Amino acid sequence: MSPMHTDDQGEFQRWESAFRSWVTPDGSPGPSGEGGFRAEPGRYHLYVSYACPWAHRTLIYRALKGLEGLVGISVVHPIMPPESWVFGEFPGATPDHLYGAHALREIYERAEPGYEGVVTVPVLWDRSRETIVNNESSEIIRMFNSAFDGCGARADVDFYPEPLREAIDALNAQIYENVNNGVYRAGFAGTQQAYERAYDRLFATLDELETRLSHHRYLLGERITEADWRLLPTLLRFDAVYYTHFKCNRQRLVDFPNLWGYTRDLLQRPGVRETLRMDHIKTHYFTSHPRLNPSGIVPKGPIVDFDAPHGRG
Repeated sequence: MSPMHTDDQGEFQRWESAFRSWVTPDGSPGPSGEGGFRAEPGRYHLYVSYACPWAHRTLIYRALKGLEGLVGISVVHPIMPPESWVFGEFPGATPDHLYGAHALREIYERAEPGYEGVVTVPVLWDRSRETIVNNESSEIIRMFNSAFDGCGARADVDFYPEPLREAIDALNAQIYENVNNGVYRAGFAGTQQAYERAYDRLFATLDELETRLSHHRYLLGERITEADWRLLPTLLRFDAVYYTHFKCNRQRLVDFPNLWGYTRDLLQRPGVRETLRMDHIKTHYFTSHPRLNPSGIVPKGPIVDFDAPHGRG
């Protein structure tokens, strides 16, 4: 499936992640019933793009949970050719530290010879078995939240507390459908009707979140949860990319007082600011989708002051 595949109604169709095993503290099966990957320092490696909002989640968790010394990373070049993410010289990008691969597809083919699916980031790689554990960001951050707590991660940090799990899951589902994936459903829509459906659902949900944040500092009260960290990468890209490139232009993020302050509040948490690379984000989106931006010109603006006081305390 092409990353920009649409159905016969013009609706963008996101692909299913192909690798869904779990790292657990003792290697027992995870929630999906697949496991066998024991949490161990230095065993796992994360392949990411700073441009990708899904990979951005895993970088945030890696920083907040203190996993930098436990899970290594390799960062792809922000420009994505049609066939695969690649490694190359760009500020902040790295080589493939494990195998010296040129393209991320080579890593997928190491795990599954002849692999023909979509090549995506993030990828959680097991150095011991030389295979992909998981390439679904929502599951990788769940693993990062607790699996490595006995290996030196910050066990005092829990973004998926038992009493809030049902509420977190419900909010995640709404935000994923209408916001995280909603901007893509608008940007990659194949018909006017599909675009307008996605656009309307996106801004209806942003309006709801704006109201929610007028009553609470974070989405579920005064405690930061997984729902907040799953929303943040989309908000960070909104004004610079989605507002123009994906035609999500009813309002900018900065026009939502609560959402805008909330975004700065989260980003300014220790360790999070360093995970944001706007140069990678803009370079990727404006050069990697020639159907949307045939010239490949990367806009210089906008100026977005993420470091301004957030006023949410």
